[in-house]
Amino acid sequence: MNTTLILKRSQRNVFVRNLLTFLLNRQALAVGLVFASDSLLFGSWVAHIPHIKERLQLSDSDLGMTLFAMPIGLIVMNPLTGWIIAKLGESRTCFWSAIALTLAICIPINAPNTVVMAGGLFLVGLCSALINVAMNTAATNVERSQNISIMSSCHGMWSLGGLLGSGIAGAVIALHVSPSAHMAVMAGLVLLVTFLLQPILSTIPSSSRTESGEKAGSSFVLPNMDLSLMILIGLAVAMGEGVALDWSAVYLRETLGASSQIAALGFGAFSLTMTSFRFVGDAILPKIGAKRWLQIGGLIGASGLLLAIALPYPPTALIGFALLGVGCSLGAPILYSASMRVAGIPPAAGLATFATFSFIGFLAGPPIIGFVAESFGLYYGLGLVAIMLLLSAGLSRIVKLF
Repeated sequence: MNTTLILKRSQRNVFVRNLLTFLLNRQALAVGLVFASDSLLFGSWVAHIPHIKERLQLSDSDLGMTLFAMPIGLIVMNPLTGWIIAKLGESRTCFWSAIALTLAICIPINAPNTVVMAGGLFLVGLCSALINVAMNTAATNVERSQNISIMSSCHGMWSLGGLLGSGIAGAVIALHVSPSAHMAVMAGLVLLVTFLLQPILSTIPSSSRTESGEKAGSSFVLPNMDLSLMILIGLAVAMGEGVALDWSAVYLRETLGASSQIAALGFGAFSLTMTSFRFVGDAILPKIGAKRWLQIGGLIGASGLLLAIALPYPPTALIGFALLGVGCSLGAPILYSASMRVAGIPPAAGLATFATFSFIGFLAGPPIIGFVAESFGLYYGLGLVAIMLLLSAGLSRIVKLF
């Protein structure tokens, strides 16, 4: 059965049609697999954070300070991303940054002390910043060249990678497999996928210049009011993702007393709902509206965290993290696309600037939560993110997206 016939038979179901458009397009799927590979590594790593914390005998504040090395790497790299992508092109940047990330992620899991762990996380931050901008730009190039919508599905692939990563990590923890061996296998798998994808990625048109003549390498501008509001909303959404990534397992294991296997499912519950909603996002956003969803999503995400705090038991906490996944699911796809359409700001510069601040929230949020947890308790750390999500819902009423 050919692709055209499959798509014709799915015309009655807009959700299936959009998903098939993504899955049956080689370029779109290849970019999506880059998103998934990136998150697979992160999902695998975060499940072992409680193990690293215990092995190195770190307090909450010590862990928070060490984790802060990753956003520092991001801050250092982000101003350079536009220049690097302009020199190498999006596909080659995705390729080399993915390879570098697989090597860097193996350092913190094997670190003998916090200095080596921080150095490894700094390198992870450098690589993450570069692949983040490159793969989002590549997704935009596919959308423009083929007149399709795939951004939400690509971010869905990122969530799927995290879901698989945390699920596999939970299994290997239950089987008492060494965290070092597990991460080595995951890194090797991503390396293999990266090499297999490169021939397809190289066929994606490069945005050497936009319609306005702006060079794709232009990056980072002083945000105007519209972009500033997007950044503030994006920071809240990114902190919601970050708290699920780095602190869900710790909260379930140390605060609520769950087993290691159950604790590893915290990020899995978050990723499951986030993945589901992102794969239908390209279909539902035109019906609901991007601004309306940002408002609803902020309220749902905050409700999930408040549930995990108010009813501090492993089952209710898992439901809370699942609701957080729903609330945060479409924030990134909406805002990444909107940042390239801000009036008066070149598209590539808008994307790079938003990506910088958004990823800072994603990576810097967990260390900040660590400092709050050390002083007041992890309940208050989660509560801080809930308040930010509520504020983002309010800001979403006034932001101008397109």
